[in-house]
Amino acid sequence: MNSMVKRLSMVAIGALVGVSMASAETELDKVMKERGLTQQDLLAAAKTYTPSGGRDKYIVFSSGGQSGQIMVYGVPSMRILKYIGVFTPEPWQGWGYDDDTKAILAEGKIRGKQITWGDTHHPAISETDGKYDGKWLVINDKANPRLAVIDLKDFVTKQIVVNPVFKSDHGGAFFTPNSEYILEACQYGAPFDNNYHPIEEYKETYRGGVTVWKFDPKIGRIQPDKSFTIEMPPYMQDLSDAGKEASYGWGFTNSFNSEMYTGGIEKGLPPMEAGMSRNDTDFLHVYNWKKLAELAKDDKNVKIINGHRVVPIDVAVKNDALFLIPEPKSPHGVDVSPDGKYIVVCGKLDTHATVYSWDKIKKAIDNKDYAGKDPYGIPILDMKKTAHCQAELGLGPLHNQYGKNWKNGEIYTSLYVDSQVVRWDYLKCKVVDRQNVNYNIGHLCGMEGKTEDPQGDYIIALNKLAIDRFNEIGPLHPQNHQLIDIRGKKMQLLYDMPVPLGEPHQAVAIRASKLKPEVRYKMGTSAFTGKTHIGKTLAGQERIVRKGNHVYVYGTMVRSHINPEHVTVNLGDTVTFYLTNLERAEDETHGFTVDLYNVHTSLEPGKTVAVTFKADKEGVFPYYCTEFCSALHLEMMGYLLVKDPNKKYVSAHKLKMAKMSKEELEKEYKKIVATNAATDKVIQSVVKFLKENHYEKYPVVANLVKDALDQYGKIPEQKKKADEAYKKGDLEKAILFENMIWQYMVKTADVGIRARDLLVKKLATPMSPAAKRGYEAYLEGGCNGCHVIGKVSSGPDLVGVLQRHENGEKWVKEWILHPEKMYDNPYIKSMTNYFNLRMPNQGMTEKQVDDIIEYLKWIDKNANLF
Repeated sequence: MNSMVKRLSMVAIGALVGVSMASAETELDKVMKERGLTQQDLLAAAKTYTPSGGRDKYIVFSSGGQSGQIMVYGVPSMRILKYIGVFTPEPWQGWGYDDDTKAILAEGKIRGKQITWGDTHHPAISETDGKYDGKWLVINDKANPRLAVIDLKDFVTKQIVVNPVFKSDHGGAFFTPNSEYILEACQYGAPFDNNYHPIEEYKETYRGGVTVWKFDPKIGRIQPDKSFTIEMPPYMQDLSDAGKEASYGWGFTNSFNSEMYTGGIEKGLPPMEAGMSRNDTDFLHVYNWKKLAELAKDDKNVKIINGHRVVPIDVAVKNDALFLIPEPKSPHGVDVSPDGKYIVVCGKLDTHATVYSWDKIKKAIDNKDYAGKDPYGIPILDMKKTAHCQAELGLGPLHNQYGKNWKNGEIYTSLYVDSQVVRWDYLKCKVVDRQNVNYNIGHLCGMEGKTEDPQGDYIIALNKLAIDRFNEIGPLHPQNHQLIDIRGKKMQLLYDMPVPLGEPHQAVAIRASKLKPEVRYKMGTSAFTGKTHIGKTLAGQERIVRKGNHVYVYGTMVRSHINPEHVTVNLGDTVTFYLTNLERAEDETHGFTVDLYNVHTSLEPGKTVAVTFKADKEGVFPYYCTEFCSALHLEMMGYLLVKDPNKKYVSAHKLKMAKMSKEELEKEYKKIVATNAATDKVIQSVVKFLKENHYEKYPVVANLVKDALDQYGKIPEQKKKADEAYKKGDLEKAILFENMIWQYMVKTADVGIRARDLLVKKLATPMSPAAKRGYEAYLEGGCNGCHVIGKVSSGPDLVGVLQRHENGEKWVKEWILHPEKMYDNPYIKSMTNYFNLRMPNQGMTEKQVDDIIEYLKWIDKNANLF
């Protein structure tokens, strides 16, 4: 029988890897022997293997612990996909190194102090009707009581909010079922104000609590002015959960240190751990957040502390909105069942999980059936009267996740001391199965396991220790996320994933199909407002603008150049680079940095960013694209030149001329005179076009022409000086004056060409709506980064392009939509070789391409103007 099972297993695995049974047995036997693998190992590998280009069913968002970030990975592959910058700088994404991300991090200042690290703990996904909707992700920072909101359209942090009254928070973040509010529980009791209070006044002046943050799920922002805190005793509140369905409108927060012990080991007193675990039970806080939210709107029901609304204990008690229930000592998780009828609490120092019945709790509240009151007057409900049952699970029970068969009691609990995951029935309080994990598990991550719609399939054990599971890498070991298959009668451990940052605390998983992230931004978009960025710059609009001591550089980035490539500023200037990524192709990200100046940013397709710094160091500083984006990536660079306006610089060119012979100087002089003559021909052709087409009829054009002629009018004086110097035989001076002429000519040509282009638009036949859309798509796609209408530039002239090929419109359409399919075309090869560039796929839609073709038709109709 066993041999038949083995044979069938080999056939199945052979089918999986695409080889015959005979060769599968041979090859797999060899691999199994070499690597010491069992059939169970191969089955586990097959369950997690994701072929190249494959996709995961679930996406996991894991806290990054002391990294202050969020880690994203897929299930079942366990492939790490991304780190999201949240509370701390994240260089790859430029998080904390450009203007917008610095502003988000600055929201996290506490009492004016910039915090440069975070300890992320509990991520939460926004909900609609108690189910994950995949729109927003919120996570807390335990060390510095803050919450951050991440937009799941682009996986970027959009808001950081500081808790104004807590000094730490472990119990966040927990959404209410329709994302109306977020519950954030205090951790360590402390005064709400920011004043000194001696530890001897702990019971009188130290407090705990739960902040109920108002959340707008439409825009994904916490609204501090509509939020409030429920004052609670200093019992060290911990994790929370919001009621669902039957218990909707209520919140549940556990705690430890009902003893209110304050330690003093340095004074010879027992340590915190001894004094805080003396009592047999601690307190589960039960509160009506819905009622309290209404009460908090009335000024007479609140205290204003640090500008924040706080509902005092006595107000909550008076309005039957705050109660306590004894719970197993030193509990950690509190988890409401998908139907809201049961609340499961585990105590770390108790071997039991206690299942509370909401019906019994509500009955006791309604009947005012209290076992007593705590020292602060809060009614205490009887534990036995409110409990449904208790289950003996093992040593160190911590956290719970519900299974797909939750209606029949399916639940999973982590056992820290036993290093196990236990499957049990929370309705019958009966253990069903156990799975050993490695080692000392903390949280569990189920697939949507704390929503009203648990998916089952897998459980992830978030283990605190790895010890002997991976290669030795020094004393600091990775932590270990282990994937467990829970689809069968017996749980099966499938995969160990070392986690290279720590300490990851909790994770949440969502079906990948629920996430609808964008793959590119609309051209010129600010990632933080969703609107057009003030610095949006399209190809042809690049410019450098000085306003006093502030220099603004409006630049663009596209494979494989940054425009502009030279920026000269004065020492002490403030410099702002506005940069727009003109790419439309998916995944064509660019990065930008200026050497020495400690700035960096990430530009995804279509995104505009701002980078501001003070040019406080004199010298020459290369700037470049930090993302390897093309074969010519290394050439995608430029220079920031910082000069001291109070210094007199000796021209290297002048020194060079001083070493030249008379014949060499003569040659240099004639070269620049010829260059000026050629430039003047361009200017005259533009002037001729402007005059023939009566530019003076168009005020905007006339103003540009006036500016151009103003520059051109300065040339005769310089020419006179150059000629006089040449007659005297002073060739060095003559060259300098001719160089000055060239400077004025360049400025003239720049303004004049802009005037000509504007006049062309005035004179040309009106664009059809489709042609206008095509022009916008042409600009948005960055096409004019390489193509200049009317002349050959970095790419061919597009005048007449529709007539260059048989079935020209079809040919051009296919070329724009799928250029990669035509790279081997002989004509395309010759163009690529000539221009040393290959047109990328800019991700245009078919409608956009149709409109661009209409724009190209308009160009051909007006070819005489270009």
